[in-house]
Amino acid sequence: MKKGQHKIKVFLSSVMFFICTLVASFGVIYGVRYIGSNMGPKEIPINKVETKENKVSLTFDIAGGSSNIYDILDILDKYNVKASFFLVGNWVDNNEEIVKEIKERGHDIGNHSNSHANMTELNEKDMEQEIVTTSKKIESITGEKTTMYRPPFGEFDKNSFEICQELGYKAVKWDVDSQDWKEIGVNHVVENVLKNTKSGTIILFHGDINYNEQYLNLIIKKLKEKYDLVPLSDLIYDDGYEIDSNGVQKLKG
Repeated sequence: MKKGQHKIKVFLSSVMFFICTLVASFGVIYGVRYIGSNMGPKEIPINKVETKENKVSLTFDIAGGSSNIYDILDILDKYNVKASFFLVGNWVDNNEEIVKEIKERGHDIGNHSNSHANMTELNEKDMEQEIVTTSKKIESITGEKTTMYRPPFGEFDKNSFEICQELGYKAVKWDVDSQDWKEIGVNHVVENVLKNTKSGTIILFHGDINYNEQYLNLIIKKLKEKYDLVPLSDLIYDDGYEIDSNGVQKLKG
């Protein structure tokens, strides 16, 4: 082989090695799932579910006050709707009777950390403690272990996600934020939810918000014209699934 040809071959080999390394790094960093590979699903919470059924889930993050929780439960009963409630451990300490009521009325209960801390700012030991502490508190009241976890503020990183999985939890966020926390009006919440909801949508609400009763009545009435409103336990898949880069949970195959 001529010297010039050898240099070209070495150069091309180096370029190919660089490209392969770059692609592999991209896959590791961004959790890309290559079809036909042995890599697992992307390390990201479930934001939405791909389903052929017309069903969606209403979810409530409960971290602050408790004065309107019974109102929310009564509205859900009124329309025969079951929802999912993510509870903060410190809130559970002062509201055991409400926790029992949520369970007795047939709703899902999920783990929302113990102190509502941003998990990405904690070390691994404290992350685990946040989840385990709340798990024990809820189980002591309901007699059942929680299986779903929602990170405070929706914030997560690789470490917090892995700890969540190691503890046997499914990490669940949302694809439609009602924006009720902005408290800028009933119409804003209603329009935002109805405009963005699709089959498999997970909707985020909060418990300690003004005018829950007004917007929930309007939203539930309208959604029930098209969708079945089910708890997350009836929406997300237990196994045989993958999660794409947008957090959409899909059945494999």
